[in-house]
Amino acid sequence: MDFEKLLKELKAALVDLFGEKWGDLKSEAKKDIEQFLADSEVKLKRWTELLANSDITLEDYEWLIKSQKDLMLMQALHSAGVNKISLGHFKNKVIKTIIDVVKIVVL
Repeated sequence: MDFEKLLKELKAALVDLFGEKWGDLKSEAKKDIEQFLADSEVKLKRWTELLANSDITLEDYEWLIKSQKDLMLMQALHSAGVNKISLGHFKNKVIKTIIDVVKIVVL
């Protein structure tokens, strides 16, 4: 498993996801996404390796990823005045996107 490739794919997918909803904040969001991935990198790598080795299930992996939801600060959205409900929905889409990319790249 090439974890650096996975990180690249995740970053691209998440920036695209952000751009779909808030295109005017895409460049600011890239910083938030990079920060989230940097803050979670060690855990993401460990959990992804466990998943790739079939030591945990996809459901376990998803639960672990959801545990990182609070690390998603999304400062760009917060500064732009996006309400907490929209921010929560977006964070859920981020988690789904992470799982979808991991399924494609790892499984």
